[in-house]
Amino acid sequence: MTDLRQATIARKTKETDISLTVDLDGDGESEIVTGVGFFDHMLTHIARHGLLHLTVKAAGDLHIDDHHTVEDVGIALGQALKDASGDKRGIVRYGNAIMPMDEALVSCALDWSGRGILVSDFDFRSPKIGTFDTDLVAEFFRAVAANAGITLHFEQRRGENAHHIAEAAFKAFGRAFDMAKRHDDRVKGIPSTKGSL
Repeated sequence: MTDLRQATIARKTKETDISLTVDLDGDGESEIVTGVGFFDHMLTHIARHGLLHLTVKAAGDLHIDDHHTVEDVGIALGQALKDASGDKRGIVRYGNAIMPMDEALVSCALDWSGRGILVSDFDFRSPKIGTFDTDLVAEFFRAVAANAGITLHFEQRRGENAHHIAEAAFKAFGRAFDMAKRHDDRVKGIPSTKGSL
């Protein structure tokens, strides 16, 4: 592989100001500052387990709540993943992972098909992880899926601690995405019978 699979997205609205850079063929390193501590922690897991190089700088209306920042970072990340992927020639396309985190077990399966959809059954017993709304886990992944064109499925197989469930989900996504983005020398052209993704 000689083509660089990198992208930078700048997204500025009345609610957020985001700069995000991704390298699909990174080393798992990240520099992330969103103002939402738990979210920063989760994004580092995507970078580490997805073997991305990810830089995120976000300023948002956190005096209201974390929603706009988390969703807009998801939008920017999805757009960057799509831009960095090019025509997806030679990629594996599919990925899956089952991730344990103490008592929690979450599976992630994805198809980088160009059709963005999230299907999940997250069942958080607590509405908050610290100050972070657990509803934002699904909101983030919905934004990533829609903007990257990923069909994304999560199954929460078990779990009681909200932090463990969320962390297992972010790690599982990273692992599944790393599998899907890899190049396979046996794949000739676009990995679809339609000839495009």
